[in-house]
Amino acid sequence: MSSHRRQTAAAAAVAATALGLTAFVVPATAVGSGASAAVVAAAPIPIVNGTLDWGVLESYRTYVEKIAKGTITTTDGATRNADGTFRFTSATGGYDKDGGHVVTAAFTGSVVFDAPAHGFTVKLGHVRIDTGTKKLTADITKNGVLTKDVPLAGVAFAGPAMTKLATTLTKEAAEQLGAPHYAGKEGDPLTAVLEFAKPGPTPSASVSPSTPASTPASTLPTPSKTTGSPAAEGPRPIQSGRLTWGVKESFRRYVQGAGGTVTPAGGAAGSGDTFSFSFATGKGELDVKKQKLNAAFQGNLRFQYAAHGIDMTFGNIRINAEGAKGTLVLDVKTAAGTKADIPFATLDLAKADYKTKAGLLALQGVRTALTAEGAAAFANDTTGSMYKAGDRVDDVDLAVAVEKDAALPTNTPTATPTTRPATGTTGTVGGGGTVGGGSGGSVGGNLAATGAELPAGALLATSGAVVAAGAGAVYLARRRRTAGN
Repeated sequence: MSSHRRQTAAAAAVAATALGLTAFVVPATAVGSGASAAVVAAAPIPIVNGTLDWGVLESYRTYVEKIAKGTITTTDGATRNADGTFRFTSATGGYDKDGGHVVTAAFTGSVVFDAPAHGFTVKLGHVRIDTGTKKLTADITKNGVLTKDVPLAGVAFAGPAMTKLATTLTKEAAEQLGAPHYAGKEGDPLTAVLEFAKPGPTPSASVSPSTPASTPASTLPTPSKTTGSPAAEGPRPIQSGRLTWGVKESFRRYVQGAGGTVTPAGGAAGSGDTFSFSFATGKGELDVKKQKLNAAFQGNLRFQYAAHGIDMTFGNIRINAEGAKGTLVLDVKTAAGTKADIPFATLDLAKADYKTKAGLLALQGVRTALTAEGAAAFANDTTGSMYKAGDRVDDVDLAVAVEKDAALPTNTPTATPTTRPATGTTGTVGGGGTVGGGSGGSVGGNLAATGAELPAGALLATSGAVVAAGAGAVYLARRRRTAGN
């Protein structure tokens, strides 16, 4: 435990309250002359079980399985989640209250990324998290060479919740994965659920019979409270709101990197690397009691790349949600016409809490996936659609207010996010065509710099997905999955 110290005090403090840590404090007479109660309290609270969900990096998984034609297997107790990420199990470790409020946990399970054609096998196992150092570490075996305690990612531990925490890949991770440009890249979000042992009763305090034997760390935060009377939990009109979304990162980068543009209009604006859409006044309702939400948003995004006949506009976005599931609906306009009310993507709301706080409901990082209709929206008459139902698109951030004076989360649009082309150089991928928007690199023992960012289907020099002259329809080329989501 000596190598895993220091932690966010907030998480530990809430954990201490939830777990009844007073049971660890006994009178000084119980531990002998001159001893203090703190001596007894110093013993870490053991972790008795738990899981960790993390996928490293979606674009890396795509590269291994789709571009390198390799395999990804889980062993030793790890499993693969439906979204392609991994679950590591059987957590051990503890919460050290007097050692800096540190939670450390180690998990069982290994993942093997095997791509013989591209000359590498990478095995990741013995995954650990440390809320003091804010790191995720693991043992890595690359092509038979074991490196222990590799700091793979920084983790944004900043409170008691351990759900969908942001991760940032380290230079060590980039070296082990064979992709230098991964250093500093946003990795997959991390979720940990840890169960702590219940302390036993002492002469000075006892644990309530209602106290559970273990408490999941991901449920430790104080629950949000709805505002107003019980009637406020029924249907209420939405007063204001904002949706932040970018359709699909790989598609944006493809268009911009090839010299095209992505332009927001009509209420949409640039917001960092993605875009925000303002609420369409009078078009939305939230029912906390029934866990139902519907909201419409103003604005549209126009993707244009004349050289390849791309001219698509996505707009009139609506969110329809009920319970754990939801749908993002929109209109798509192309040269062939407008297709309205397309159920474009599903929303994973399994962990959503519909309760408002200070009149505001904020849902961050909602995972999305193309529907069959959404995938078909990208189809052309030559090659069909390069996407399929279930492919990831950009996550959605959503905030809606049911009270007029509720403040939306700060969201400052960028000054000129819309028509910038990618500035990277052209790199050769797989010995075939070339693509823009990445640094160069050939595929071999290491991951090509562009290989993880664009799929084989987006390499126009080899795919033949170009526009037939005068066809008058929109022809698209794009990669299969969203890089970096």
